[in-house]
Amino acid sequence: MKNPYVSRRAVLGGLGLVALPLPLRAQPALNVVATTGMIADTAAVIGGDGVLMRGLMGPGVDPHAYRQTRSDIAAMAGADLILWHGLYLEAQMEDFLLDLGQSRRVVAVGEGVPEEKLLAHDDYPDRFDPHIWMDPTLWVHVISGILDALSELAPDRATDFVTSAQALTLEAVALDAYARTVLGSVPPEARVLVTAHDAFKYFGRAYGFEVLGLQGISTESEAGVARVGELVQTLVDRRIGAVFVESSVSDRGLRALIEGAAAQGHEVRIGGELFSDAMGAPGTYEGTWLGMIDHNMTTIARALGGSATPGGRFGRLAT
Repeated sequence: MKNPYVSRRAVLGGLGLVALPLPLRAQPALNVVATTGMIADTAAVIGGDGVLMRGLMGPGVDPHAYRQTRSDIAAMAGADLILWHGLYLEAQMEDFLLDLGQSRRVVAVGEGVPEEKLLAHDDYPDRFDPHIWMDPTLWVHVISGILDALSELAPDRATDFVTSAQALTLEAVALDAYARTVLGSVPPEARVLVTAHDAFKYFGRAYGFEVLGLQGISTESEAGVARVGELVQTLVDRRIGAVFVESSVSDRGLRALIEGAAAQGHEVRIGGELFSDAMGAPGTYEGTWLGMIDHNMTTIARALGGSATPGGRFGRLAT
């Protein structure tokens, strides 16, 4: 299977006499490795033909629990640039990546978001919630950080990188505007998002939703019996009719919520599957950062009584 994050240079150079099988630029494409799919996709869009992109974590992979493999280590050892999220998202890889930064170019792009815009971590008082990709206005800072990292290593391509980054930033701003429209159509009393873990707090802050996660910010924290019982009672008392599963987290706990509410005579349905810590399948619209967020916003709006077309912002979502 081809790596979904590899972009190939397919342009032939020429001097007006004959077309020669030589690249237009003498400098080879940058070999870039990224931890999460969201970072890999963003870097591939900005870098274009100027990067050979490899993402370590594919669809359904939980970055909180992911540990580097031998092939990951080999890929990072040969890379010109390693991009990781930081903010304690890759908790099991953090020490390795910090050590690697002593000898390789390693950039924690998530840590470029101004501290005053970050939310506190529930479990670690000295850390922040890492799920910043859920708010497009925060992801703009990551776009800027990736642009800076690529431009520093390949200044001759900086103009192309800037053009691509500016276009992606405009798309992020437009996506935020779309989200405000469709999510704003959800009745105020229905703006409660119940999910498997607390990956959506930035979403909730940006769009005025109360977010209730069964697990904490990290999927490593287990949901106890008391937490399940508390959420069941919340569903029943507030007549919340939908909960949402996540593509990278087991739905076992949410099934327990549905069964618990049913035992008290209240029906709760699955409102849909959301992409939390990983994107959709490679080669699909949902397999891009823009597509995963479009999917989430559209799915939430439709399930909670808002107005949104099944295909999302561009009609490109799988329906």
